Amino acid sequence: MENRSIFSLDGITGMLIAVVLLLSIVGVLTYLSVTTQAANATNFYKIENEKEIKMFSTDSAKHVVDVK
Repeated sequence: MENRSIFSLDGITGMLIAVVLLLSIVGVLTYLSVTTQAANATNFYKIENEKEIKMFSTDSAKHVVDVK
């Protein structure tokens, strides 16, 4: 006869641990994404010499300058 317990790690306890772990990971990632978005929402940039930018060039990033 097997020992079946509803509070073993295979039962409700294991499920609750998994759900709490997943929700905490989602909460941390959401918090980090919101703080990153808030920090970069006020980080303006301008493009210098836009007439000299070529479509297929690796030097295009040199024309973008942070205003801050």
